[in-house]
Amino acid sequence: MKQINIVILGQGRSGRDIHGLHLKKDTERFKVVGVVEPMDIRRERAAQEYGCETFKDYKELFGRKDIDLVVNATPSYLHYSITKDLLEHGFNVLCEKPCVPTVEEFDDLIATANKNRVHLLVFQQSRFANYFVKVKEIIASGKLGRIVHIGIQFNGFARRWDWQCCLDYNGGNLANTGPHPLDQALNLLDCYGAMPDVFCKMDRCNTFGNAEDYVKLILTAPGRPLIDLDISSCDAYPSYTYKVEGTRGTLKGTMAHIDWKYFKQEEAPEQHLVRETLTAGEEKLPSYCVEKLNWYEESWDGDPQAPFIAAVQEYYNQIYTLFTEGREHDIKLYQVRQQLAVIREAHKQNPQIN
Repeated sequence: MKQINIVILGQGRSGRDIHGLHLKKDTERFKVVGVVEPMDIRRERAAQEYGCETFKDYKELFGRKDIDLVVNATPSYLHYSITKDLLEHGFNVLCEKPCVPTVEEFDDLIATANKNRVHLLVFQQSRFANYFVKVKEIIASGKLGRIVHIGIQFNGFARRWDWQCCLDYNGGNLANTGPHPLDQALNLLDCYGAMPDVFCKMDRCNTFGNAEDYVKLILTAPGRPLIDLDISSCDAYPSYTYKVEGTRGTLKGTMAHIDWKYFKQEEAPEQHLVRETLTAGEEKLPSYCVEKLNWYEESWDGDPQAPFIAAVQEYYNQIYTLFTEGREHDIKLYQVRQQLAVIREAHKQNPQIN
């Protein structure tokens, strides 16, 4: 079996605890041949954990021909400059989210990748989380009818004081947490050919930096459901991740458990519009529209930790088939570009945060 040689840039929470954790298990298909990390103690640990070479500066990789993919898991504000430099030097690059702050920078990365005939990938693994796959499956089944409203909550209560709450470091809830639910939301909206209508309200509540930690984002498009997305650090009672309302039923659920109930149109009592005042019985008592629907209820249970493990697994499955079979990855660059455009519009509507 062909092995894909990988170098990881950074041994922080993403480089070590997400990419590194997976690659240490998926050794038949992938081999970590190098780690770039400025901290001495992290380089030493990486050499032991992966059995690989280590480097202090990514530029030490230049000229190497044995590297199939570089994972850019450096801090967010370094993504653009480092990714561009790597692409210019002929490396395939998987960039962590948030990829870059602006659409213009992203377009430049795409152009650079195309010019050098290399792959640019963006790590939007939550598209493959098992709870999201299940939500899409239930919607596609048609059991809920035409989908009218999709509520998504990625909420919790947290105070934050690290670099990821600073705008100049491309921080804030929409850039940090947002790429996960926003990618899912735009995938459900499925309006990649045009910019959706965007409404956004941001606030700074419990952050010690200057970036937002509360986001309300509403997305609409012709013929599509309204999507209401919350990314809040002010919610001490987070209740659900998804709530989907349709013309024949509703879904509610978390990453670990989903319930949905619906009725079958063919079993519903036949009704017709009555313009006259509704009454009941010979006494013509006040009445209301009342009927008995036969409700069906189903549920799904998942491991609350499994969504993240399964999502990373599938993302890397598709990396492997891209490099060995030439099969395109499901995360398309035009989809990431739309997400960046939505984030830019959201910030434009909240000048007090910028």
